[in-house]
Amino acid sequence: MKLIHRFLPIVALCCSGLAGAQELNPQKLLQPPTDTWPTFNGDYSGRRFSPLSQINSSNVQNLNLAWEYRAVPGDNGSMFGATIKATPLQVNGVLYFTLPDHAWAIDAHNGRELWHYKWESQGGIHIGNRGVGIYGNWLFFETPDNHLISLDKNTGKFRWSIEIADVKQQYFSTPAPLVVGNHIICGTGGDSLDVPGFLEARDPEDGHVQWRWNSEPSKGQPGSATWPDVESMSHGGGMTWMPGTYDPELKTIYWGTGNPNPVHAGQGRKGDNLWTCSIVALDVDTGKLKWYYQVSPHDTHDFDAVQTPVLFDGEWDGKPRKLLAQANRNGYFFLLDRVTGEHLQTKPFVHATWAKGLNAKGIPMADPAKDPKTDGTLVSPASGGATNWPAPSFDPQTGLFYVYSSQSYSVYYLTDTDPKPEGYGGRDNGVWSQCSLKAIDYKTGDIKWNHTFPNVGGNVNSILTTAGGKLFTGDPDPKKNLIAFDPATGKILWHVGLLSSVSNGPMTYTLDGRQYLLVGAGDTLYAFTLPRISVVAKAE
Repeated sequence: MKLIHRFLPIVALCCSGLAGAQELNPQKLLQPPTDTWPTFNGDYSGRRFSPLSQINSSNVQNLNLAWEYRAVPGDNGSMFGATIKATPLQVNGVLYFTLPDHAWAIDAHNGRELWHYKWESQGGIHIGNRGVGIYGNWLFFETPDNHLISLDKNTGKFRWSIEIADVKQQYFSTPAPLVVGNHIICGTGGDSLDVPGFLEARDPEDGHVQWRWNSEPSKGQPGSATWPDVESMSHGGGMTWMPGTYDPELKTIYWGTGNPNPVHAGQGRKGDNLWTCSIVALDVDTGKLKWYYQVSPHDTHDFDAVQTPVLFDGEWDGKPRKLLAQANRNGYFFLLDRVTGEHLQTKPFVHATWAKGLNAKGIPMADPAKDPKTDGTLVSPASGGATNWPAPSFDPQTGLFYVYSSQSYSVYYLTDTDPKPEGYGGRDNGVWSQCSLKAIDYKTGDIKWNHTFPNVGGNVNSILTTAGGKLFTGDPDPKKNLIAFDPATGKILWHVGLLSSVSNGPMTYTLDGRQYLLVGAGDTLYAFTLPRISVVAKAE
């Protein structure tokens, strides 16, 4: 085991870009990530799979630290502010990443700071930020006080800001915008004041709204019968606080929606509560709903369905199909036809006690006995979920879907018994949890291998797989290792100790003929690469 020590000073260099910096070629968004990593998941599919293979089983043990960069935003506004949850984007040799209210550009070769921008916040919950979106020479990110910020990506110069939600209603924005064509697609979060969720496409020129899709229908619209009244619909939740995925052939974006509100008290919103806790398919140019699949009808356990809808083409019943897979916070793995939304398979990947079985469409049926109660109800999983926001990965070479999972139990309490409750309306107290990294065969839903972290029940981590036969991820908290697994067997091939636990999604890129592996841990980015002699030997 190796231990990382900080050795680079913080460079206070602002407002200068790399010489000859170029705009992002939009074709890069349609290609597997190699010399760029142009969007949150590397490409539109959400697979987090890289075709790079320079780092492989024969040399992974030779990985060395190339550089590190510590992000020190100053007054970060909260205890969460100095944790990098963003996956940096890499375009033309420059890395772009965020913390809440802050954006940086650093040289991808050596970690040298190029510019740093700070937004003067008006408040909001500073729990984290997932990163930026890039359109041409313009960079976009969201802030905790619900502003979409546009900067010149080469200089960090401010272009404009526009408010996408009201911070006084306790909306707060954490997602990395998804850039598709000339659409900057933005979501937001918020639970406390029973506000409705939405997704918007905005224009990169000036930020005006191109279309808006609401997570709850209006009176008389399809889906409205799943709510008891207009009042419950208008306060219904369904937040869109993680980036979605996109199929350019179908011109369809796929997004997960959050839990209904009030969170734990469901007596005032009887019904399935569409389109909360759902996977939705929307026309990218109009925002029109094409299909939906609700994974947790009438949720009372805070089981957001915002986990990445992963897109891949595979075989089903002996025929090629366009597939969508999601490992959901509710403890179930779902496989759908992404063209039609047809259900193909549902299977639990943890022991989930909140449901009493599946209906004919593979949707878990909630057990009313497991609803929160004033004297408490023991339920698995806990409200943190069987998995959460950290991204999974799909490796087309193994045909396996990889996800960090948490087998967890919690006692759920109902604290607001009013017929029309407000806010959370309840709470849960964690009892026990155990983290595992699991490889799921999409064709059967069976777990092919499982790596359990003994006596560790902390947060789950994001995953990267590569054509070099590697799966990179981190230990759950409180461990502090970056690990390379064999994606076919789950065998650990290499690990290195960091100064903090891995906190973002690992990514990889090539520059000047060398492959780099980049990961965030706490407030620091670490870049690893092979010694030049190993790269030369590989080329020969």
